[in-house]
Amino acid sequence: MFSQIIVSPAPHTSQNLTTRRLMADVLIGLVPAMVASAVFFRFRAVLVIAVCVAACLLSEWICNRLRRKPNSLGDLSAAVTGVILAMSLPPAVPLSVAVIGSVFAIVIVKMLFGGLGNNVFNPAMAARAFLTASFGAAMTTWTVPATIDSAMPTVQASNVEAVTQATPLAWSKMALKGQATPEQVHAQLKDVFWGQVGGCIGETSAAALLLGGLYLLVRKTITCHIPLAVLLSAGIFAAVGRLLKPDVFVRPDFHLFGGGLMLGAFFIATDPVTAPLSVRGKWLFGIGVGLLIMLIRVVGEYPEGVMYAVLIMNAFTPLIDRLCHTAPVGGKPHV
Repeated sequence: MFSQIIVSPAPHTSQNLTTRRLMADVLIGLVPAMVASAVFFRFRAVLVIAVCVAACLLSEWICNRLRRKPNSLGDLSAAVTGVILAMSLPPAVPLSVAVIGSVFAIVIVKMLFGGLGNNVFNPAMAARAFLTASFGAAMTTWTVPATIDSAMPTVQASNVEAVTQATPLAWSKMALKGQATPEQVHAQLKDVFWGQVGGCIGETSAAALLLGGLYLLVRKTITCHIPLAVLLSAGIFAAVGRLLKPDVFVRPDFHLFGGGLMLGAFFIATDPVTAPLSVRGKWLFGIGVGLLIMLIRVVGEYPEGVMYAVLIMNAFTPLIDRLCHTAPVGGKPHV
């Protein structure tokens, strides 16, 4: 009887899901954001996405050949990593940097730990952290969308054929430092929601990310616990700050729609490999991600905190799983 029991690493689901179907749903959920990126950043966004996906697929194929393991490209996890990494990169990033990040995500963060289900950290976010530390200038050059008609100041970049502009979160940081007023920042809320602002390829349009996130929830590819915990904790933090110091803190909706919070809440923090398994653990994980995002945005010098918040909470996932035990089938929950 025991010979028929299959033991495997996470993710484990109680639904009739295969890894391929789950990853395919994530890719479909990312389609609105990819379409929006093509509209706002034109062919450059498409090129960066294609390069990241191709580099991730090739890296995983080579690793499987070297390890003499079966080909795992069919589970689509490498493609998802490539798309999410591309979504978190600036449109003007050199293609060589995109390739380096993709190789780091698959080879170092994923395959060296044993492949899908064994990695401790989210591969795309770990790769972005590596690129931010290694190519600071390339990772902080934000180009203006081709459809933009914004009141935010713009300047001509000297090393790329594009016009650069401060991101919405950079303006939020300026308000905290007294260099702008919250009202000036709030004037850009409509552009922030629809995506006509500078920023990473996939994080500019909150509307597209919400649409994709709702698709994942309807398909039950993800549960509502982590996204809701991230959004609620971040929103409450921002609301308290706005209540205490309305002259420097921007409104909660600006923080929720700006930057990569929507991308992180629905597509990154919900990674079944690096997130806790229990419902209570997912709530703790999501709350931690949301609070860390806001702490970094408000207290730290870096205007965005999604990447670091997810990686920090990934490190806490094993501890959360130990504290929040799941009940075995037919058993009683641990106290």
